[in-house]
Amino acid sequence: MMFTNLSPYLSENIMRPEILYPLFADISTLKGVGERTHKLITNLINGNKLVNMLWHLPTNIIDRTYAPKLINAIPGKICTIAVKVVEHIAPKTNKQPYKVIVEDESEQLTIIFFKVYAQSIAKALPVGSTRVISGKLESYNGQLQMSHPDYIVKPDEISKVLGIETVYPLTAGITNKMMSKYMQQVICRIPKFPEWQDEKFLSKQKWGGFNEAILKVHNPKYLTELEPFAPERCRLAYDELLANQLALAIVRQKIKKQVGRSLCGDGRLRNKILDCLPFTLTQAQKNVLSEIYEDQKQPYRMLRLLQGDVGSGKTIVALLSMISVVECGAQAAIMAPTEILAKQHLETIQSLCENIGVKVALLTGKTKSKERKNIINALQNGEINIIIGTHALFQESVIFKDLAFVVVDEQHRFGVHQRLLLSEKGNKADILVMTATPIPRTLVLTAYGDMEYSKIDQVPEGRKPVDTRVIPLNKLAEVATALKRKIETGTQAYWVCPLVEESEKSDLAAAEERFVALQKIFGDKVGLVHGKMKEKDKDEVMERFKNGEIKLLVATTVIEVGVNVPQATIMIIEHAERFGLAQLHQLRGRIKRGFEASTCMLMYNYPLSETAKERLNIMRESEDGFMIAEKDLELRGGGEILGTKQSGFANFKIANMEVHKNLLHIANQDAKLILELDPKLESLRGKALRTLLYLFEKDDTVRNYRG
Repeated sequence: MMFTNLSPYLSENIMRPEILYPLFADISTLKGVGERTHKLITNLINGNKLVNMLWHLPTNIIDRTYAPKLINAIPGKICTIAVKVVEHIAPKTNKQPYKVIVEDESEQLTIIFFKVYAQSIAKALPVGSTRVISGKLESYNGQLQMSHPDYIVKPDEISKVLGIETVYPLTAGITNKMMSKYMQQVICRIPKFPEWQDEKFLSKQKWGGFNEAILKVHNPKYLTELEPFAPERCRLAYDELLANQLALAIVRQKIKKQVGRSLCGDGRLRNKILDCLPFTLTQAQKNVLSEIYEDQKQPYRMLRLLQGDVGSGKTIVALLSMISVVECGAQAAIMAPTEILAKQHLETIQSLCENIGVKVALLTGKTKSKERKNIINALQNGEINIIIGTHALFQESVIFKDLAFVVVDEQHRFGVHQRLLLSEKGNKADILVMTATPIPRTLVLTAYGDMEYSKIDQVPEGRKPVDTRVIPLNKLAEVATALKRKIETGTQAYWVCPLVEESEKSDLAAAEERFVALQKIFGDKVGLVHGKMKEKDKDEVMERFKNGEIKLLVATTVIEVGVNVPQATIMIIEHAERFGLAQLHQLRGRIKRGFEASTCMLMYNYPLSETAKERLNIMRESEDGFMIAEKDLELRGGGEILGTKQSGFANFKIANMEVHKNLLHIANQDAKLILELDPKLESLRGKALRTLLYLFEKDDTVRNYRG
């Protein structure tokens, strides 16, 4: 499908469909929204349009249908009662409450006001009048009372109170009454939308239309209707997921058809590298390389995600992919998130490339000006075949003669919009994004759905499993003694602490304090790295650890994506119960770089929650990063996984991956089928789906890739 087919509709010059105009009006158009309220609501709902309010879903309900006679009323319940005002009792001191005595034909009740506004109270509850009050009924010294009723209205307004009240998430300055009033105005402005879902699918799921679902979601009658598995919420979640997957499918089709260049090396340099390797490639590596080589042959740009666990051999796959374009006379680049990791790539790649006459160079922000100038000149005239570096590679002054392939060692996660920008320096360059972070399938679909996907799910032969042990913290002294014996034999180790310094609110072991304690045992053989250190100081310590000068590295999670130190075969993680599953897995990966047997000790403190216990058991039993990532998602939910906020989940307004994961997979298949059958979105459903894309504001994503 050529994406340009959609560009007349999804372009900057064409406004959104007219049917959506009412919902994209500013919230200032609502009655009662002034300047101050506008600012508060905008911050609360993360937007200033009426459509943003639609996705601000209620979290609770208050049942005000309980309307007994006072004599029969049950204290502790919300009651809605018609009463006659008998008298007002003003307080004698500021510390006393203002009281209003009311009654029905069966009993008396005292209304309590702790903040005294005598005039407004007298106006709301004039003596002799009948009023409907609603609030929580209490019993004090055998007397019925109600503090600050939620509602005080005249009898003819009882319909405004008697019923189910919807409760929304609020912020200071916005009451639930205000939010409910504004929300009902918004709901009244929702147009009757054409159906964008398949009718048979809706019938099978027993879902109603969008309008019916949104109305019910904002006017729930039962607590079960607030749950994410409620039919109406599932319907809206599927709408959102389909908009997400359809937008990404359009982007993906666009990338597939974006003009690139066909590069097909003859294999002469790759074969020389394979002959030099002290190991043979795994079948998984061979499979991934076949996919990449096939992409490189195509006359379209490649954008592929390569996922592989720590030690699975992604770097050699990246090198062979780059050499493939070098064989064609073009250049390649690999970008790492830090200088120390860029240097690590250089060490791995340069030794192999020097033997076959391929010129490799390193360019970072710390490269000295004279050397930098020489490298830039050599890049521009084509003398350098492969450049390795950090973000410095993409500064304006860096010009390539013919950049055809970009590898991104991806720890700083790029969004959909940024990915193609990386290839702008090249001549229609292909992009390979690598990650050692195990990513759940659901996140691959939502955050990387615009990319082709490859996975190395095999480790090299001969690599021994890590002996993972779960040990209580009260055995810390014994662990330190055993570690001393191991280090005296030449072994290197990591000691991971969750915090940099002690705080009053936390009893977690601090890295600095642990470092001082361990210095007394290991002397100058122990080093310290943490996130608050300057990059230069951090790199210096890591370098000393790498060359063996430091035997024990005390660290925070900054070593989660650290350097390659095959000699480090022991890892101790304090308060392991406080870490997420995938983060523990990433940390353990630091001692899986070599072929020696290694040990990971997960030290925990009592009491352990059930979730923490399950996490530690999974770590002890499995080294499968992909399974661990899925388990992490189950245990921790979609908001935060892998130790990092993941935009692929965080951006969903309605969908909840713990509940709606199956709907995501259905939406993924539906989006593919839609574009196969109706590439221009011209059918009745296709036109309705255009409206869906705009409703969930996916037009921006699509617009960035228009042809």
